[in-house]
Amino acid sequence: SKRFDRVALTGLSDLDESFFGFGEQLTHLNLAGKRVPILSQEPGIGRGVQPLTWMMDLLAGAGGTDVSSNAPAPQFITSDLRGLALTTKAYSVFDLTEPERIVIELHQDTMTGGVFTGESPLELIEAYTRTSGRMPAPPSWLDGGAIIGMQGGTESVQKMAQRLEAHGAPVAAYWLQDWVGARRTSIGEQLWWNWEVDQERYPGWSELVERLEDEGTKVLTYLNPFLIDPQEKGSFERNLHQEALEGGYLVQRADGSPYPILNTSFSASLVDLTNPQAWDWLKKVIQTQLLGSGASGWMADFGEALPFDAKLHDGRDAALYHNEYPEDWARLNREAIEEVGRAGEILFFTRSGYTRSPNYSTLFWMGDQLTAWDREDGIKSALVGLLSSGYAGISLNHGDIGGYTATTLPRSPLRIPWVSYTRGKELLLRWIELCAFTAVFRTHDGNQPDRNVQIDHDDETLAQFGRFARLYTALAPYRRGLFEEAQERGYPVVRHLWLHHPEDRVARDTWDQLLLGPDMLLAPVLDPGQTHREVYLPAGQWTHLWSQASYGDPERGSRLEIACPIGEPPAFYRSDSLHAELFQAAATKASA
Repeated sequence: SKRFDRVALTGLSDLDESFFGFGEQLTHLNLAGKRVPILSQEPGIGRGVQPLTWMMDLLAGAGGTDVSSNAPAPQFITSDLRGLALTTKAYSVFDLTEPERIVIELHQDTMTGGVFTGESPLELIEAYTRTSGRMPAPPSWLDGGAIIGMQGGTESVQKMAQRLEAHGAPVAAYWLQDWVGARRTSIGEQLWWNWEVDQERYPGWSELVERLEDEGTKVLTYLNPFLIDPQEKGSFERNLHQEALEGGYLVQRADGSPYPILNTSFSASLVDLTNPQAWDWLKKVIQTQLLGSGASGWMADFGEALPFDAKLHDGRDAALYHNEYPEDWARLNREAIEEVGRAGEILFFTRSGYTRSPNYSTLFWMGDQLTAWDREDGIKSALVGLLSSGYAGISLNHGDIGGYTATTLPRSPLRIPWVSYTRGKELLLRWIELCAFTAVFRTHDGNQPDRNVQIDHDDETLAQFGRFARLYTALAPYRRGLFEEAQERGYPVVRHLWLHHPEDRVARDTWDQLLLGPDMLLAPVLDPGQTHREVYLPAGQWTHLWSQASYGDPERGSRLEIACPIGEPPAFYRSDSLHAELFQAAATKASA
């Protein structure tokens, strides 16, 4: 018998050493001084924004912390150009709270992993991604423009298409998450988790998909590994929950009954991915119900909810399998695509993950940010998540334009000060600017669409969206090269300044700017009411995207304060870039 159920590893660190990575971290880029749990979990609502977090904890235990993550990984890369990665799947904690000391606690009796060094931060990422795996370049159709996340049915899609065309917004795809039908819950609108087209909500679905395809636009849908009984919904063709129940495909409680897992105000059953028959059945569901409906991709949601005390088909400890479930969830989706010969054509995006998830997923997104400006959970956390995940092999990542989580009481006019958050117009306009410089330009109407300002709110908002959709599309040739680097070397598309300026201490400490590849820098506007913002330019000559004015010092980093009216976030490119003409043309196309 085992004499112990956990082990610890202690090491030394420099007093001034920065620690990056740990998977996707949403609040802190440098985790030095933090105690970081490596557990795939819902990151929470608020995550330290008070009093919202306190209230969410009080009502539902859902406030989260500043270090909780959907997609953590037991790894780090440091400013001393060294890295460490565990290969175990068990729960672990990286304790960096004591100066000059690292303690790794693992809830298992054996710790396996490796250490690596390199001459540069990018070399370290390349070394690490030999372990994590590397993400494939996405389909070429993604270069065609925005992905429009919306709900409401066939007629709503047609009206939105007309509005966007009128404002010159190129569209690559419509992401129709409510293809299965929508239901009202305690947080607003959610979906019926029975994976088939709701013909009442989307009459003429096949004709809609074909018409959009003829116009060069794809249709994306939604999927997760849960199932609900659709009897309450009323209309359905297949009862997938009943099929899974009869086949013994669901995660069970100790007594052998299906394990009900609460999600907001309803419970659902989780498919047991340790069961080979369940695996093959769910894969076939994807192939027949999603690919068979004409979908060119989908959100592969959730994956982080396996209870520690669940009973699994193959008898393994659910607590030890918990972090591996997200990897298998992505692998199942990838296999479903590859088996029908659609690799390279289909794009699915996941939010949950662990070490090997980049080896299987075709795209990540950062889960559900608060519709707010905050660092803990809001637009600032979306930027931090992009930068941190790049250190962990999550090279293709993005967020919901405008955030997702509104916290007003559904169907009630009551607003609670400092607790009720909804998406305002200025926040949406600035989030549009940020996402145009990332891997994917995708909208989401949020959990309470009627309470959030949407991209078609008024002509000014539509004009802003069209402007940056054109910019995103015009940057496609440059971005395609970054996609190829991600596939071949594991480099992130969105990069922390320090990756290209390892000798620059200011670049190392800068969390509120990004590099799109090596040649384009964005200092997004992350606070309301800003008309000017300070920008740090690393050594070199930089050209302002909008005015074409030149800034910077060839020998050292420099700071400047620059105007940032809505529609012109501080964006710069290297004046000597091989892509300089492309960047100039992109700015012109955006303004057309």
